[in-house]
Amino acid sequence: MATRVASGKVLKLLSAQYPTLVGGSADLSSSTKAMVDDHDYTKDNPSGRHIHFGVREFSMAAMINGLTLHQGVIGFGSTFLVFSDYQKPALRLAALMKIPSLFIFTHDSIAVGEDGPTHEPVEQLLMLRSIPNFNLIRPADMRETIGAYKVALAAKNYPNAIALTRQDLPQLARSTIDAVSKGAYIISKETNTQLLDLILIATGSEVHLAINVQKMLLRNKINVRVVSMPSTYLFDQQDESYQREILPKNIKRVAIELAISDS
Repeated sequence: MATRVASGKVLKLLSAQYPTLVGGSADLSSSTKAMVDDHDYTKDNPSGRHIHFGVREFSMAAMINGLTLHQGVIGFGSTFLVFSDYQKPALRLAALMKIPSLFIFTHDSIAVGEDGPTHEPVEQLLMLRSIPNFNLIRPADMRETIGAYKVALAAKNYPNAIALTRQDLPQLARSTIDAVSKGAYIISKETNTQLLDLILIATGSEVHLAINVQKMLLRNKINVRVVSMPSTYLFDQQDESYQREILPKNIKRVAIELAISDS
C-alpha cells in the first residue's frame, strides 16, 4: 500500500473523531488522497470540511497557518512534495510562530510516475529538514503513517510535514506506531552471533530496501543493523542514551534515501 493511500485512510478515521478537522489540497485531492469527507466547503455549505484551495500552494499553506492560529479547528493542506518550494515562506513562518500546522506532501521521491523531472523532488526533503523547529516525518508503511499522525496531532509548538509515497510499499513486519515519536528505532536487528559491522539508516520507501540489503550482506557474513528514521527532528530531541542505543559510536553508518545528500 502506498503511504499516501494509508494517509487517506487515517484521515477518514480521524475525521470521525475530530469534527473540527478540516482541509484539502491544491487541486490534487484525487492524487494526494487527503480528504476528511465528501462535503465541500462553499459559501452555500459552510459546514463542509473539504476545502478546494485551488492551484495556490503558498496561499494554501498561509491559510493553514491562519486556521491553526485561530485554534478553533485543526487544518491541513496537501500537495506534491516538489511543490513545497512554493510554500517555503509560510512553512518557515509556521516554525517561527511555533504553531502545529499540518502539511501533507505526497509523491515524495523520483518514483512518482510519468510526469518527469518537474515532479521529481530531490532537494525538498533536505530543505524541509533544514528549517529550525520544523518536523518532517517520512513514514515507511501504514503503521509508521499512523504514528506520524499521532505525532502531528499531539504537537503544540512546532509544525509537521508528512512525506508520503505514490508507489506501493510492503507492510514491514517490525514497524511500530509509537516508535515514530522517538524519531528513529531499530526495525531489523543484527545477529547476536557476531560483532556489529554496519548500520543502515533509511527513511520512508527506502526502509524495506535497507532490510533487503541487510539480508544480502548477511549472506556474506557482514552483520548489519537497520534503523528506520522517520524524523531526524524527533530523534535529535531524544536523550543521548537513547541515541547511542540506536546508533552506537564507532560503527560504520550508511544512509539510504531517494534524495540529495547534505554532505
